[in-house]
Amino acid sequence: MKYQGVLKKMLTEFGSPIQYYLEMATDFVNVNQLLDKEIEITFEHYQCLNCGKDKKIFAQGNCSTCFFNSAKVGDWIMKPELSTAHLGIEDRDLAYEKRVQLQPHIVYLALSSNVKVGVTRKPQVPTRWIDQGATKAIAMLEVPNRYLAGIAEVALKEFVADKTSWQKMLKNDVVDADLLAEMHKLSKHLPEETKPYFLENNETVYTMEFPVLQYPTKVKSINLTKIPEFSGKLKGIKGQYLIFEDNRVFNVRNNSGNVVSLEVRN
Repeated sequence: MKYQGVLKKMLTEFGSPIQYYLEMATDFVNVNQLLDKEIEITFEHYQCLNCGKDKKIFAQGNCSTCFFNSAKVGDWIMKPELSTAHLGIEDRDLAYEKRVQLQPHIVYLALSSNVKVGVTRKPQVPTRWIDQGATKAIAMLEVPNRYLAGIAEVALKEFVADKTSWQKMLKNDVVDADLLAEMHKLSKHLPEETKPYFLENNETVYTMEFPVLQYPTKVKSINLTKIPEFSGKLKGIKGQYLIFEDNRVFNVRNNSGNVVSLEVRN
C-alpha cells in the first residue's frame, strides 16, 4: 500500500498500548498496524504548515518567513514565562495569544529519561506526555494562564531537569522515581503567586505503555534533508519517533512540513 501526505505530529489515542495515527492526504494510517512490516519513506517536496507553500522548512514545520512572523511560533511557546497576554501586551497577534495563553495550564512532572518538569495546556493532557515518550506523569499545578505556568517551571528547573534525553528515552533507559513524593518535595520551591494552584490532593499518576517490540541499543537518527529516501522494518513507536530494527529512528514531528510518500510492504 502507498500513501502520500505532508508530515505532521502523529495523532495519538491513550490506551494500552498508545495508538498512533499518521494523517495523510486522503487517509489516516494506524501506525501500530505497521509494526514488524517493511516501510519506505520518500521525500517529495516541502509544504509549510502555516502558508502551505513549497518553501524549504526552517523549523517546527514552518518556512523561515512564517517561523519569524506567525503567532503560532512566538518565543512564549518554548518559554512560557515570556507570555504577556495576561497584561494585554501583544507579541505577534494579541487575539491569538489571548486564546492560547489565557486558559488553564498544567505544570507537571514526568518520567521520560529522568524526572522532568514541563508545561502544557490542560486539554493537551495526556497527549503532551505521550509526545515526550514519558512512561509516567503527574499534574502538579493547574494555573489560569501560561505565564504562571512558566514562572513555576523556571523555579522548579533549578531542582529537576526541564528537558528529555531523547536517546535514553528511545532506549527505554528511564530512571524509576516516585512522582507523587517528588511533587510534594518540590512544592516548597514554587513561587508564592503559584502556590495556591498546587494540586495537593492529586494522587493520579498516568502510566503510558508504548507499542515497542524492540528498543534500540544505539540510536541513529534519520533526517530527510540528508537521506531523502529510506526503508526498514518498523519495530516500535515512542514519543514522536518511529523505531526501526537496525537502531535507526525517525522523528516524525521534527520532519513536519515535508511531503512524503509512505509505502508499506509485508
